[in-house]
Amino acid sequence: MDIFLGGFYLLTVLCALLYIATRAAISTVTDANFSSFQNTYLIVYLLAMAGDWLQGPHVYALYESYGMTPEQIDILFVAGFGSSMIVGTVVGSFADKYGRRTNCILYGVLYGAACVTKHFGNFWILMIGRLLGGTATSILYSAFESWLVYEHNKRGFDSSLLGNIFSLGVLGNSVVAILAGLVAQKFADLFGFVAPFDVSLTVLLLMVIIIVMTWTENYGDRTSNVSQSFAAALHIIQKDHKVLCLGLIQSLFEGAMYCFVLEWTPSLSIIYKTENSNPSEADEVHTDIPHGHIFAAFMVSLMIGSSLFKILCKFASVESFMRFVLFVAALSLMTPIFYKGNQLVIFIGFLLFETCVGIFWPSMGTMRGKYVAEETRATTMNIFRIPLNMIVVIILLQHLERDTIFEFCAFFLMIAVLCQQWLYTMNYQPPLTLKSTMAV
Repeated sequence: MDIFLGGFYLLTVLCALLYIATRAAISTVTDANFSSFQNTYLIVYLLAMAGDWLQGPHVYALYESYGMTPEQIDILFVAGFGSSMIVGTVVGSFADKYGRRTNCILYGVLYGAACVTKHFGNFWILMIGRLLGGTATSILYSAFESWLVYEHNKRGFDSSLLGNIFSLGVLGNSVVAILAGLVAQKFADLFGFVAPFDVSLTVLLLMVIIIVMTWTENYGDRTSNVSQSFAAALHIIQKDHKVLCLGLIQSLFEGAMYCFVLEWTPSLSIIYKTENSNPSEADEVHTDIPHGHIFAAFMVSLMIGSSLFKILCKFASVESFMRFVLFVAALSLMTPIFYKGNQLVIFIGFLLFETCVGIFWPSMGTMRGKYVAEETRATTMNIFRIPLNMIVVIILLQHLERDTIFEFCAFFLMIAVLCQQWLYTMNYQPPLTLKSTMAV
């Protein structure tokens, strides 16, 4: 048994034990209305994530099967991040004015249309698909959360329960990711690389139908146009340092996370072999690694992180424990730099980072629900994604050495630690609203 499969089995047992312990230690919610609301949201959210995960494993392989060169594939990926940064930021901000439910439906339509383009081997049609997909991704990470927070507060549920929904979302997302990978592989084996995108299209259509039938509409500030929403959101970010901290933490952490996604495969594929005792004369050897087992282990680590989030919330505030989570994340991404070629140590470091990611998602959702103004919530969240996508695009275009990329990642995360410390010191100051900041 290799270290990757063994790690997956060990983590699965640990995850199950931790989940049982979490269920026993944390009181069960007895409010039937809240449980119904939670399930209504999670079903749609997990279908949205499934539509995304089904596409991921075979994008590169599909492009290669159409005869695209590595340079063309790089351009397509850059186009996706660029679209998310520019077009997605604008379209995502429509949620505050025209409705969060409407924008969630738009996510399904745009991403579904992107799936259709995968049937064509033409570079420019595939480029359109990447632009549509990038735009849809921005909606996924803003409109859904904005709808949830508004509805949660409007229905008068306890604010502490919001973190519970985010935690279950991370837990469910990890399970969906594993299942989506298995389904995508099965359909790709039977019908070719384009088949997983057809399955994704079906899932997205189902999601849209459920939204139309079960979700109510809600808005931010409907009286302002898009430019006014942007101006108001930027004003809040400028005046409310808590919101500024959240934006910096989100951009820095997710920027490092996306760089990690691009670099974990080559980092684990390299080992060093030497014929004598002198390590300086070791030869770099590229080995085949079980991507499926590693990915599954990463997802189980995410699930462990989501369970740890619930436990941590019992003993400390999110603003407090996230300082240590971000610091551990920074240390974990240093393992490929200091232990180059050591698969075991690097794998452990990457598992630790994924556990931090599992804590990060519900923590950020909880803090955004607390500090980001309702009137411009979706617009503010999309502004946060501009520097995130800039980081990824710049690194993709520079073709940096792997060590340099991980050094940047660790640096980004250490800056995030400082921002989290700053937020922690401001924790007891009341958050600003749109009206209060406009009065300044």
